Amino acid sequence: MNLSRSAALISLFLLPLLSFSFSVDNPTDRRVLVLLDDLSLKSSHSIFFDTLKSRGFDLDFKLADDSKLALQRYGQYLYDGLIIFAPSTERFGGSLDSKAIADFVDSGRDLIVSADTSASDLIRGIALECGVDFDEDSSAMVIDHSSFSVSDGDHTLIAADDLVKSDVILGKAKIEAPVLFRGVAHSLNPTNNLVFKVLSASPSAYSANPSSKLSSPPQLTGSAISLVSVMQARNNARVVISGSMQLFSDKLFRSGVLKAGSPNKYEKSGNEQFVTELSKWVFHERGHLKAGSLVHHRVGETDEPAIYRIKDDLEFSVEILEWSGKSWEPYVADDVQVQFYMMSPYVLKTLSTDKKGMFHTSFKVPDVYGVFQFKVEYEKLGYTTLSLSKQIPVRPYRHNEYERFIPTAYPYYGACFTTMAGFFVFSFVYLYHK
Repeated sequence: MNLSRSAALISLFLLPLLSFSFSVDNPTDRRVLVLLDDLSLKSSHSIFFDTLKSRGFDLDFKLADDSKLALQRYGQYLYDGLIIFAPSTERFGGSLDSKAIADFVDSGRDLIVSADTSASDLIRGIALECGVDFDEDSSAMVIDHSSFSVSDGDHTLIAADDLVKSDVILGKAKIEAPVLFRGVAHSLNPTNNLVFKVLSASPSAYSANPSSKLSSPPQLTGSAISLVSVMQARNNARVVISGSMQLFSDKLFRSGVLKAGSPNKYEKSGNEQFVTELSKWVFHERGHLKAGSLVHHRVGETDEPAIYRIKDDLEFSVEILEWSGKSWEPYVADDVQVQFYMMSPYVLKTLSTDKKGMFHTSFKVPDVYGVFQFKVEYEKLGYTTLSLSKQIPVRPYRHNEYERFIPTAYPYYGACFTTMAGFFVFSFVYLYHK
C-alpha cells in the first residue's frame, strides 16, 4: 500500500518535469541524453558539450551500460534528443535497445550517433535502420593519399572539404578550413531517399586497413564514401551519423590544418564550426518551420464558406514561420505551392509572399463539382516538411443561377421563333387561300 502511494507521488512530481519536452512552439527547450562508453569523453570532447550547454541544452551524461537507462517513464519520454558516443558498446543497459531508439526517432525526436573502428554490431544496426551502412571490415579506415593533413603519416587523418551546399544545414558563414576526419567509411542505402551526405570523401579516398597491404580492391571508394550523413524522417525527426568519434574531439577542434597539395595553412580546423552548425540543425535550431491554418474565402468576402460553387473566384492564404534559434521569424521563399485537389490537382499555384510570413494567391474554382482539398505539401532540403490540407465541397449551379438568356443558344431561340412564324403563315394560307 505504501509502495503504491509512493509511486503515485513520484509520478505526480515527475509529470511537470516531463512537460518540458520538445514543443513546436519552443524547439530549444530540450533535454538531451548523452551515452558514453567512457566518462573521460566528457573532458576530451568538452568543447562540443559546452557549446550545447551554452545554447540552453540540458545534458544528462550516463554510461551506455548503466543498468538504470530508460528513455521513457510512465509512458512519457524523458528526453528530446539522444547522443550516442559509445561505439564499442555491445549492449545498452536498462530498458534501452535498438528498438527503443528506433521508437524514439519514430516519436519525432532527434539522434546523433558517432562510430569509429571499434563500432559494435549494435551501433552498426542503429545506423543501418537510418539508411547508413558502415564498412563491413572492422579494421578498415578511410585512407586518402591526396586529401590528407600533412601532419599525418599514414594518410588516415582526412582533410575533407566536400560539404553539402545548404545554408540551412551548415549556416550562412562559409567553412573555410578543411574538416579533419579519422574514422570509418559508410555508404548510403540507395533506396532510402531521406538520408544524404553532409561531408563526403574525395574521389581519391578508399576504405581499407592502413596497417596491411591491399590484397583485393576495396569495396568503398571515392565519392561513394560518406564521412558524415544526416537523415530527416517523414515525421521531421533528425539524425546525424558520423564515422569518427575524433571529429567531435577537442584535439581536432584545436588542431591546425595544412592539406596536402594546398598552400593555405589554417591555424584551426573547420571541425568546431562544422559540428556546431550541424548540431543546430539536428536539434531544430535552424530549418524548423511551422504553419498556421489554411485560410480561404470568396473574393470580396472575409468569412470562410462551407461550400463553393463552380467558377467562384476565391482567395487562399497560409502563414509560415521559421525558428531562428530564439524566436519565430517570417519565412521567405518563392517555391511554396498550393493544390486544389480531387484525386489529382485541378489547380496548382505558386504562392506569393508579403515577406512577413504570409503566403497568398487567388484562383477560379474549376468547372468540376465534388469534394476538393486545399493542399500545401512543402519539402525543401534541410527544412522540416509541411503537409497541410483542408477539405471543401464544390457544387454545380442551381437551376435558378444560370443566365436567363445564354448567348450560345441564340440560334436555337431564332429557330424556335422562326418555326412559330412559319406555322402561323402556313395556317393562314391554308385556311384562307381559295
